[in-house]
Amino acid sequence: MTLAIFDLDNTLIAGDSDYEWGRFLTDIGVVDEASYQATNRAFYEQYKAGTLDIHEFCRFAFKPLAEHDLKTLLEWRDRFLSERIEPLILPAAEELIRGHREAGHTLLIITATNLFITEPIAARLGVDDLLATEPEFRDGRYTGELRGVPCFQDGKVRRLEAWLENNAETMKGSWFYSDSQNDIPLLERVDNPVAVDPDEVLGDHAAARDWPIISLRES
Repeated sequence: MTLAIFDLDNTLIAGDSDYEWGRFLTDIGVVDEASYQATNRAFYEQYKAGTLDIHEFCRFAFKPLAEHDLKTLLEWRDRFLSERIEPLILPAAEELIRGHREAGHTLLIITATNLFITEPIAARLGVDDLLATEPEFRDGRYTGELRGVPCFQDGKVRRLEAWLENNAETMKGSWFYSDSQNDIPLLERVDNPVAVDPDEVLGDHAAARDWPIISLRES
């Protein structure tokens, strides 16, 4: 079956869910606003520049998960989804997903943002299969450590290859939609790479290779 793969942040939603989660935590007083926001912004700029150390970022991003019980985290996440994520969902992205679903394609979101944040977003978008960076969860709590291969840059390719093997899927006829230069390794592996509201590096890369460049943002 044909595989339709979607990046999440700044592709299917008009923002970065990881960055917005950090802003949300500062706004509700869970983390120190000055220090956390400065660090969060610095990591986000590194991500956009393609220079992010994903392991260093995970240590930073997973710390609040480890410091609070699951019940509290889930309550915060529900509020985060309704207040911060719902307004970022792009109608054109929902239409794009619907088109692939109606064509009988297998839908998959693959994102560097962690599973705790992205699992309910994928469910809201109606996409059952999700590959995301995984925070370790043990004995009913998050440990603050990374589990397995981070779903970032070449790690997305590695995670996808394992998923394909486990699900008896292939890359034949595959699609991948992304905004980010960080996803060039995976874009180059699919049959139908599509740049979506791309950053400058990906835009130039896509144009040089005659890849389609589309926008899902409202004009």
